[in-house]
Amino acid sequence: MGHVHQRVDPFTAVAIGVALVAVSSSGPLIAFAAAPALAMAFWRTGLAVGVLGPFTLVRRGAELRQVVGRREGRYSALAGVALAAHFATWMPSTQLTSVATATALVATQPVWQGLIARWQGRRQPVATWVGILLAVVGVAVATGADFSVAGPALWGDLLALAGGAMAAVYTALGERARVSVTTTTYTLVCYSVCAVLLLVGCLVFGVPLVGFDAGTWAAIAGLAVGAQLLGHSMFSYALQKVSAGTVSLLILLEVPGAGVIAWLWLGQVPGVGAMVGVGLLLVGLAVVVGTGVWAGRRVEVVA
Repeated sequence: MGHVHQRVDPFTAVAIGVALVAVSSSGPLIAFAAAPALAMAFWRTGLAVGVLGPFTLVRRGAELRQVVGRREGRYSALAGVALAAHFATWMPSTQLTSVATATALVATQPVWQGLIARWQGRRQPVATWVGILLAVVGVAVATGADFSVAGPALWGDLLALAGGAMAAVYTALGERARVSVTTTTYTLVCYSVCAVLLLVGCLVFGVPLVGFDAGTWAAIAGLAVGAQLLGHSMFSYALQKVSAGTVSLLILLEVPGAGVIAWLWLGQVPGVGAMVGVGLLLVGLAVVVGTGVWAGRRVEVVA
């Protein structure tokens, strides 16, 4: 297969940068908030739908009507199912195993993305896989992951691993949907499906949705505006310019980003292991970028 040369314009590069900063706030905000993980997952997507809905209906109403029943609409809806599955597995996993271990296991997303690309007939060179594995190991070292083979922690590990796989499916489906659908329409359909499924999950399992303190509501609002609207939505925008594999790999930079925010806001000073892990992560990313290929595409960043 020949390589498709993609030139990433400055606006897309800025959008990716904003998305990385925004999603990096997710971990510290979840740690700060005193609310069930599933409830926070619902509110972050539900509030995002409340913000996006009126704007999209006014500006993209015709496109929304056209998308219904089309392949792109189905991909958008399925992406919402995968996103709900991602939140429903990874966020609860942080309560069963350590946050560090959950973060490391969900960071296997690029590996799953590579397997999806392989299933689609796109091959990556060996050097790319080496870089991906270096980056994932770097995340594990940076977070100080301590994997368990028994008890509730094992179930937490498995849930976090499933969360990484579901994140890869969500990104791959988003890549398909974004071929001809605008960011606002795609995100509204995706987030709406996700929010409905998470709401059903909260109701079925008796997860409280209200009664939180003011600080927790502020953190939930921060998740909706930051991690969801600016983070996930900007990555969704970038999927029209770069491959799902590239986005999955870049999301790993959330780990050092979250570490910096936790350091400045929560006073959690990173240790030597964290710095070594971040170094491995950056080396892994550099190796992948050096190969110039990810999921069958060559990406060029235009300054």
